[in-house]
Amino acid sequence: MDYTKSVIPPHLLGDRSSNLVVINPGSANIRIGRAQQNAPFSIPHCIARRTTGANQSPRRNVQDQMLNSQVTTAQHVEREKAYDIIASLLKIPFLDEEVVNNSSYQRKTGRVDVLSQQNSRKESTLPWTDVFQKTSSSSAALDATETSSHETSESKYKEYICGEEAMRISPTEPYCLRRPIRRGHLNISQHYSMQQVLEDLQAIWDWILIEKLHISHSERSMYSALIVVPETFDNREIKEILSVVLRDLRFSSAVVHQEGLAAVFGNGLSTACVVNIGGQVTSVICVEDGVALPHTQITLRFGGEDISRCLLWTQRHHQTWPPIRTDAIAKPIDLLMLNTLKESYCQINEGVVEAVGVVHSYEDGLPPGSHKTKLTALNVAPMGLFYPTLLVPDVYPPPPRSWFKDYEDMLEDTWHVDFPRRPDAPDVYYPGMSNPLQMWDNNYPYVMSNNQQKKEENIGLALAISNSILSTGRIDLQRKLFCSMQLIGGVALTNGLISAVEDRVINAIPSNEAIDVVEVLQSRTNPSYVAWRGGAILGVIDYGQEAWIHREDWIQNGVHVAAGRKYKDSYYLQAQPMCYINS
Repeated sequence: MDYTKSVIPPHLLGDRSSNLVVINPGSANIRIGRAQQNAPFSIPHCIARRTTGANQSPRRNVQDQMLNSQVTTAQHVEREKAYDIIASLLKIPFLDEEVVNNSSYQRKTGRVDVLSQQNSRKESTLPWTDVFQKTSSSSAALDATETSSHETSESKYKEYICGEEAMRISPTEPYCLRRPIRRGHLNISQHYSMQQVLEDLQAIWDWILIEKLHISHSERSMYSALIVVPETFDNREIKEILSVVLRDLRFSSAVVHQEGLAAVFGNGLSTACVVNIGGQVTSVICVEDGVALPHTQITLRFGGEDISRCLLWTQRHHQTWPPIRTDAIAKPIDLLMLNTLKESYCQINEGVVEAVGVVHSYEDGLPPGSHKTKLTALNVAPMGLFYPTLLVPDVYPPPPRSWFKDYEDMLEDTWHVDFPRRPDAPDVYYPGMSNPLQMWDNNYPYVMSNNQQKKEENIGLALAISNSILSTGRIDLQRKLFCSMQLIGGVALTNGLISAVEDRVINAIPSNEAIDVVEVLQSRTNPSYVAWRGGAILGVIDYGQEAWIHREDWIQNGVHVAAGRKYKDSYYLQAQPMCYINS
């Protein structure tokens, strides 16, 4: 907060931040809070809805669970090869090699009490969630959809449960867990319609606003929302998110910013290569002088949850895992436990890294149990960032893009159409141009059409960073970006990751490139929410008042900016909230 105060005059911070809510939706977690808060609430981005049992054969405990989620033989072979490559680099035994006494391998034991004093709760067994309604008025928000007041056992169940409590519901209870965002996109599939996804988003966000921020429905008209969206979102998804915020949640106005740009502001930078390692997606994008460069974006389909699942696989292969049925996909409470173990013990250092940790079991019909066990090879799983075949990240395949084809394309025919110019619009905002690259000469933001898909690649993190920076094409900018890498996201807190990124990025640069120095900048703000903090700064300084979209205009006309523009002009919508013009 000291850094924020140095950037924003105190009177602006107090006046403008009290009624501004900053929302940073992610696949695994949503970070949300008032702009004046020191840190946002970070809440698992999921909801569990009560099922009736009528058409549940077989009953789904997780809505988006894929039937083909098992690792194939080919993937398993590739995973073992990746393990041995990593073992060679880390100077630890290969996968099937016995460790003998007086081995030449350096042995190192991780501390047992890494987080026990600071986070004693994480070392304790998570309880099952109480799924029954309380009679007090404080639970009114959770039974807003309750239609029956009869005193039957059926009516005592909560209609839906959000956040971590949703992940701690016993599989024996009549609930189905849903994640409205998966792998950086709205989680639309044949089992999960667009309407259901948006209804769940609204329910989760509304619950947070009431229960965490204490902003009631009657007060919403006094608040504005700043939405920090992932780079992976396409324009249709941004439109739907805006509709949820303005139409359904009833904020008075809203504005959209990209995560990469917000992260740069959050750390007080103007130029950086932003590497965002989220729960399910890793994205790389370069920002120059406060403008995100669209052609530099690369999306990698893995993140922190994949590291957690790989940690489980590693322990089972070394036979250090207790004989319990741990399933990170079918039992979300197991994923919570694995994430905690990863955050507590995983690191990137040479030598055999071991620790004694507490593993919890959540068997059907049994109370939670605790098992003290030795964890080994704790430095292998996070190295999967550089060798993604170790992570087997495609447990949740992306929904076919054909699921979006039933909606009007937001961009395809607008690149080649000249729109009438607003008389009050400055030259920089005039959208009457057919060449998308020309937009970048005028500080326009990143936009995607069907013929200009964002790059999703199955490569390691170091090569992705190198390719992203080199794609800028200018040696002066490349040198600056290689010395201004910014790691954000919860995984960025992994011990040893910064030096690992620096070592591997320098080796990933082709020998014919005149680059000999790379550096990851230390973050001024907690990396897990630096994009949220940057969004708060952008919202408070309010550099572009025209970028704000008002509720009435949105409901009546989609986007109504002066001369009746609709959302179809989506590059115009994004051009205002997502670009920063140097003053």
